[in-house]
Amino acid sequence: MSRIHLLSPRLANQIAAGEVVERPASVVKELLENSVDAGATKVDVDVEQGGVKLLRIRDNGSGIEKDDLPLALSRHATSKIQALEDLEAVGSLGFRGEALASISSVSRLTLTSRRADQDNAWQVQTEGRDMEAQVEPAAHPQGTTVEVKDLFFNTPARRKFLKTEKTEFRHLDEVVKRLALSRFDVAFQLRHNGKVIHQLRQADSELEQERRVASICGSAFIDNALKADVIAEASGLRLWGWVGLPTFSRSQADLQYFFVNGRMIRDKVVTHAVRQAYADVLYHGRHPAYVLYLELDPALVDVNVHPTKHEVRFRESRLVHDFLFRTLHRLIADMRPEDQMVDEASPALEQSLQSSVQPQQQNFEQGRMALRPSAPASGSSYSGGYSQQSYTSSNPSAGQVREQISGYAALHPTDDQAPSLPVQSLAQDEGEECSPMGYAVAQLHGVYILAENAHGLVVVDMHAAHERIVYERMKQSYEQDVVRSQPLLVPMSLAVSEREADCAEEQAETFKRLGFELARMGEEALVVRQVPVSLAKGNVEQLIRDVLADMLVYGESKRVQQHINELLATMACHGAVRANRQLTIPEMNALLRDMEQTERSGQCNHGRPTWSQMTMTDLDKLFMRGQ
Repeated sequence: MSRIHLLSPRLANQIAAGEVVERPASVVKELLENSVDAGATKVDVDVEQGGVKLLRIRDNGSGIEKDDLPLALSRHATSKIQALEDLEAVGSLGFRGEALASISSVSRLTLTSRRADQDNAWQVQTEGRDMEAQVEPAAHPQGTTVEVKDLFFNTPARRKFLKTEKTEFRHLDEVVKRLALSRFDVAFQLRHNGKVIHQLRQADSELEQERRVASICGSAFIDNALKADVIAEASGLRLWGWVGLPTFSRSQADLQYFFVNGRMIRDKVVTHAVRQAYADVLYHGRHPAYVLYLELDPALVDVNVHPTKHEVRFRESRLVHDFLFRTLHRLIADMRPEDQMVDEASPALEQSLQSSVQPQQQNFEQGRMALRPSAPASGSSYSGGYSQQSYTSSNPSAGQVREQISGYAALHPTDDQAPSLPVQSLAQDEGEECSPMGYAVAQLHGVYILAENAHGLVVVDMHAAHERIVYERMKQSYEQDVVRSQPLLVPMSLAVSEREADCAEEQAETFKRLGFELARMGEEALVVRQVPVSLAKGNVEQLIRDVLADMLVYGESKRVQQHINELLATMACHGAVRANRQLTIPEMNALLRDMEQTERSGQCNHGRPTWSQMTMTDLDKLFMRGQ
């Protein structure tokens, strides 16, 4: 090896470019962030050949002083931080001072800018060489234009790793969309090879913001999303944005935008919290869709952990995780059928439904009295202790639930007859608006309930719907009682790492609430003396290891609750009304009323939809009425 020496400025910049400038999209990201930080309200992006031949970003921001133009192209030169204290609470998108120097080292860059107090604009050019930048006068309105030509012209090894023009532009387009979602107060225009791709105006009102989200994420997303806006006053956290309904899940995680103080990030704490919030309602292998904004004190988040600033580190990661999970979990749980209904109700149909409410009430009450079981039916019992009375409108007791969980291994139905459905009164006053799920009119092949509401036709999968109702009631009953533990005849010893042992010792109270009794026996050893009754027959060792792994990474774990919920969900599936079971109109209406009151009733325990709406418009199109 040769002796130690200083790298030339050009080589140092090109090495930095390897971290910052991966492809044309990386250049656009850095330059757009500079424009936004400069206070721009309008940004135009021109691209040719996917950004490899030309990238031009023009803004109407504050501009750059004439004397600062050459310095702007120097490495580690920035106007956004002055001291260490500024770095500990970064409020801007860009701040490292490496972007322009790195870009100029691998391209032919022209920077033109004018401030409002200057008589004319000034321009500086570089061509990837170690040369003195020359400042020249130019014609330009207030703001800045950065023109990047022939990216990687002097680094052919980097250029050959670029993909096709179509692929590179797709990455670039995604960057523009992210910035457009992060700043509604800025207008964006994107042109590719002379063709306008995006023309996004400033969006100040909520309606205009929804239109921008729809133009970027698709109208289907905004039509299937709920608005969120929650503030935790104690911690100063605020979460707002749009959360997709579970039925609008995706096969890939391609519609997930999360912003922290206006910065698009991908963080494992955030991803884990969102995933847990959707755990009970997503179909296997599906991904939620969301556009969410987290606002917090900049001092509580470290954005200086990666050169591209895609990752952040929360100083209180557990606090953030808990806030995200609780907020989204409650928002999803509170989704009711009326939240998912369209707004195009037929006045004639609504009036017809109103006039039918009272007769339906009378029929319902008569059927309710006739359907009330006087004694358990022998054909509908289960060896695990279920009976027909277990699924009347009252919830099973916590003791029953514990008994059912502990006896889960022995469960098997004796026949296909399901316990009776919950039967409740409509409790609807005269003149009150029609119920969202409407009123049953028929049953189709013993599987689907057909109901009529103000919008048209509602089709309900009666087994899936009843499964969710039973599952939620069992969860409530279980949570209302303290988790029971049972001592192990022979305490279980676990060999763990010292870090895991420290975590178990620190979280001893948490484990106790979950039903475990753990003690440390050495630097790398734990002993388990008690476990939850419901999980005594499970793989306790693996469960504890998984819980410790979660606590080390995310600050907490919900694996124990997930295991319990899996058992409850399976039992609810066994206990729900079976297909080919003939129901009376009052029973069907009772199920519809319960769906309106039950959390997450839009999906069964496996994430499948429980109901679907066909509006009068949909039906008219089907039969070509009015065409």
